[in-house]
Amino acid sequence: MSERDGPFMAIEPNPHQVRVLLGGVILAESKRALTLREGGRPPVLYIPRADVVMGLFEPSPHVTTCPHKGEASYFSAMAHGIEAKNVAWSYENPLPEVADIMGYLAFDPRKVDAIEELN
Repeated sequence: MSERDGPFMAIEPNPHQVRVLLGGVILAESKRALTLREGGRPPVLYIPRADVVMGLFEPSPHVTTCPHKGEASYFSAMAHGIEAKNVAWSYENPLPEVADIMGYLAFDPRKVDAIEELN
């Protein structure tokens, strides 16, 4: 793939148990996370919605568009009195090249206490 076609992207199953924490509360915990690698960017973990405590989240009006993945919808979370705005995003209708991330959420590591990869 040439740079003109866009960055190299790969999606693979993450071999670890992944846990996302905010205010000491587990927002998500999964053994079914996916790792998306895009060009020279840090890898992003995507967790199935079934493994996310969706009751802690509210949809945000914030939306972004990626030319390689599509339109991202954002979510804010509240845990133990800590509010994290636009802490997670999801591609509801991702482009065909990244269809595997449909139904998954990714988390901004700067807005949570930790994203842990456990054995």
